[in-house]
Amino acid sequence: MNIEKKRVKYDKLLISISMALVLIIVAFLALKPEASQNVASKIFGLFTDIFGSGVLLFTFLGILLLIGITLSKYGSIRLGTEKPEYSTFKWVAMMICCGLGAATVYWAFMEWAYYIGTPGIGIEPGSTLAYEMSVTYTMFHWGVSAWTLYALAAIPVCYHFYVRKNGGLSFSSVVSSMTGIKADGILGRIIDVIFIFTCFGGLSITLGVSVPLVTQVICSVIGMTPTFTMNIILIVIISVIYSFSSYIGIQKGMSKLADWNTKLAILFCILILLMGPTLFIMKNCVNSFGLMIQNFVRMSLYTDPVQNNGFPESWTIFYWLYWIAYAPFTALFIAKVSKGRTIRSVIINTLVSGSCGCFFFFGILGSFAMERQVSSVIPVVDMLSNGLDKEAIVEMLQSLPGGNILLILFAIITIFFLATTLDGAAFTMASTATPGLKNNEEPHPIHRLFWCAMLALVPLTMIMIGANLNTIKTCAVATAVPLVFIMIVMLHGWLKWMMEDYANKNSIEIAEEFKLKKDDL
Repeated sequence: MNIEKKRVKYDKLLISISMALVLIIVAFLALKPEASQNVASKIFGLFTDIFGSGVLLFTFLGILLLIGITLSKYGSIRLGTEKPEYSTFKWVAMMICCGLGAATVYWAFMEWAYYIGTPGIGIEPGSTLAYEMSVTYTMFHWGVSAWTLYALAAIPVCYHFYVRKNGGLSFSSVVSSMTGIKADGILGRIIDVIFIFTCFGGLSITLGVSVPLVTQVICSVIGMTPTFTMNIILIVIISVIYSFSSYIGIQKGMSKLADWNTKLAILFCILILLMGPTLFIMKNCVNSFGLMIQNFVRMSLYTDPVQNNGFPESWTIFYWLYWIAYAPFTALFIAKVSKGRTIRSVIINTLVSGSCGCFFFFGILGSFAMERQVSSVIPVVDMLSNGLDKEAIVEMLQSLPGGNILLILFAIITIFFLATTLDGAAFTMASTATPGLKNNEEPHPIHRLFWCAMLALVPLTMIMIGANLNTIKTCAVATAVPLVFIMIVMLHGWLKWMMEDYANKNSIEIAEEFKLKKDDL
């Protein structure tokens, strides 16, 4: 009886403050759309100018830190004494599906086209090298550096939750355990409000971008014109899916959705590879991957100080901040599903598995889309310039045999991506608003349903009022800057904890400590 009462606890003050802030922003967008957009753009420009170089350096040094930990004795530290709850495939699938929004499917087809006219690292626009580096940059922006930001946020939470066995699955509880500040004090509240606000900002834009795309795809198959009503119906359907998945829990809901989604995405890519220009796709994937390895350090630290054409701020710095905006809820979700794993396996599977999945997805779909442009089958770049990007994706898929089947599969994958991402977000937001959550507990199903409803309500409201989704996206990215400083505090605390716990033990002693569970890796 006492356990059940503890499970249904929730932080009323945090929920009230967070929802009030979100509603105020939405109201401001509705009443003053142009003013809010101008303010957000100025804030974004100011933040990327001042903190951009630091964000690039933080991300690059983070890669080196994680590689060092993986190769060291500390990589053998196990997160808890239990065996892993999920198979490796389901575990990786859930991390990828939670960490990648449905807009990923859009960017896989279209991102390379943006780089043709605005390439990075001093490349001439529209040149052969601009084409060759276009898919390279998509691999870079969705590769190791990006997944490093998730891992940098996740590992300290994992250590706090499983090794130190502290209560509370939230950033404020982690920082509280490390620094001694009160999780329910002013600083703790600010940390959690920032977390929830960035969740709403990132996920609202995901719904706002993805839903019209899916509507366009479905309408092209059934021969109808996309309407506002169809967008609303689609959001309701998606909300029902992820709300039901969230209610029945991770084991029965999210894990199965992620498993199906990952397999469907792999099938979709293989069909594109086999039915499309196979040789071109393979050659371009290999070439793009090679160029990324060759230019990785330069791309990672490129600030363009002389010409200052804005590419780093508009793309790389923007992407790192946007990944950081997603990092809190992805980190908490990774922590929750990684019980029984070692630190080494969490780092490797987050960085390597996540990156390889994106290389495969973006390489095949981006290369296919580029071939349609290069072979003059579809003027993708011109259609993008004229605001016909969704129509371009439809035409690309219809140019292949069985195009309508591919479109239906495309729509299903996008809906599943939305459902799994929102399911993971609802879980972590409920966890944040549940004080003292233990590692054998989950937030109450009704509490998770509340956040599911809120995550659907906000983008629905924004679509109804015609608010500019890019503005709240910019607001979410701007709030990612303080998250960088929170992550630095967490990383310092995690490294300090490891030194205290295992500095005096050699690799053999650490391995011996976890010897009984070695078969569970």
